[in-house]
Amino acid sequence: MVTVSNLVQKIIDNKVLIQEAMSRDIISFAGLAKQLQPEIEEEMDKPVKKHAIEMALRRYSEHLKEKHKKILFDYSSDIIMKTQICDISVLRSPTLISKLKNLYDIINFEKGDSLNVIQGNNEVSIVTNERYKEKFLKVLDKEKILNIEENLISLTLTYSKDFLYTPGIIFNVTRNISWENINIFEIVSTNTELTIIIHKKDAMKGYKALEKLIQP
Repeated sequence: MVTVSNLVQKIIDNKVLIQEAMSRDIISFAGLAKQLQPEIEEEMDKPVKKHAIEMALRRYSEHLKEKHKKILFDYSSDIIMKTQICDISVLRSPTLISKLKNLYDIINFEKGDSLNVIQGNNEVSIVTNERYKEKFLKVLDKEKILNIEENLISLTLTYSKDFLYTPGIIFNVTRNISWENINIFEIVSTNTELTIIIHKKDAMKGYKALEKLIQP
């Protein structure tokens, strides 16, 4: 049997930003209940009191708070920012894979330069320093370039190996970024590092959002 609580949970589970507002106690439950009332009444095919929806929202907000508390992890880390980053998206092809190997010979890793190659089923994203863009495009000659994003920066957090085995770590980082209305172009992760690629206009907002997360 479908209940008001079931429907409230179903609706809120699809609205990440509302979940965040509820867990932070910065939303009017009465106002939100009024907004959800028509949708819930349609689902239940009968009138539903706003007070019942409001009570279900309050109960679920406590669940969300407990859920977020259960992500026990020491976020203490240095935040490493790299500027003048670009993101080149290329259509995957049989010839592309061999060309990707040549890109590593161009990068000067000893100077801290960046190269991340993210392979999908149909395309490959190449994240690197803007100064290498033209050289990379020469290597990728005759490949289909899908998109080039410039004026990007990377923000990297370094963790212990617990990062790999703790649920919700990446979610907590991305929700802090999303809460500031910042678009994430790429996410790159290893066993102990998490890097997000964002536009340079959001650099300080992104840095401060992560800083809030790692502060004791």
